[in-house]
Amino acid sequence: AAPSAARYTRKGCGLRAALGELSPSAAALTTLSFEISNGKGSSSDEQQEKKQKENTAYAKKMVLRIAGLMGAGSGIAVIYIFGNHISFLSLQIPDEFDNDPVVVQQLRRTYKYFKDYRQMIIEPTSPKLLPDPLKEPYYQPPYTLVIELTDVLLHPEWSLVTGWRFKKRPGIDSLFQQLAPHYEIVIFTSETGMTAFPLIDSVDPHGFISYRLFRDATRYMDGHHVKDISCLNRDPAKVVVVDCKKEAFRLQPFNGMALKKWDGSSDDRTLFDLAAFLKTIALSGVEDVRTVLENYSMEDDPLEAFKRRQSQLEQEEQQRLADLSKNKKQQLFLGSLASRLWPRSKQQ
Repeated sequence: AAPSAARYTRKGCGLRAALGELSPSAAALTTLSFEISNGKGSSSDEQQEKKQKENTAYAKKMVLRIAGLMGAGSGIAVIYIFGNHISFLSLQIPDEFDNDPVVVQQLRRTYKYFKDYRQMIIEPTSPKLLPDPLKEPYYQPPYTLVIELTDVLLHPEWSLVTGWRFKKRPGIDSLFQQLAPHYEIVIFTSETGMTAFPLIDSVDPHGFISYRLFRDATRYMDGHHVKDISCLNRDPAKVVVVDCKKEAFRLQPFNGMALKKWDGSSDDRTLFDLAAFLKTIALSGVEDVRTVLENYSMEDDPLEAFKRRQSQLEQEEQQRLADLSKNKKQQLFLGSLASRLWPRSKQQ
């Protein structure tokens, strides 16, 4: 039994050795099989990627074709709609394009329409924004005040509870009351008429404001709504523009005064100072307001500079009066002393 067991043991060892010798070949076959399957996988991925690129390119071409067709159709529709004759009571109104070929007529009328529309946006609505000055026996104030509404007279505020609200700046009523006898007050705002009209009614219940001009009366330049004084139908030497943006009067910089934007503070005194400044100009009878405003054009705060200069002039005037009074007292004293030293002889 023992020899038999030994033989089986040797046979088992030999079998394991044989299997060990065969295992590298099996491993090689496994590796080869993996490489073949991997090659097939990478080739399939490349084909899918190529197909996806082709589909993307095809989709782009189709989108461009559809967009081109839609653009061409829209262009033809625009030319057809805006290139027709202007008609009145079913009658066509002749124009300067009647002698051109039909297609050229359509194109030129369309171009003229959009050119006029662009001009309407950029240019003021009229070369004379205000009517002619009043003549006797009616009273025409000698000066014209052009003032912005938003951030000068009113401050917009928004909240979730109330939405948009506009706060009145302290001193509005005093400003209008003091300046109405001397200035023709014109509200000229970059807001639309629909927005600004009810706001003006609320700030001027007594009717001190003479005229109202809105965004459509401005000249649109470089993204800013500019107020062109030359279109006001008033003497530029008598026009003062008050705004919080210097760009608003860029065409006539020495006609304007730029105030700081009002932040809504209830302690603000700017309009009281503005009333004093403009009233001083009017009472002084200044022939050309530009000469005065030019002196303040480089100041960061023109009204503060005016108050500072006014205080300095008052001090100088008080000093002059004090010196004059002192000299007068000295003259009176010397005259009294001389009369005592050299009394006049009595007339016989």
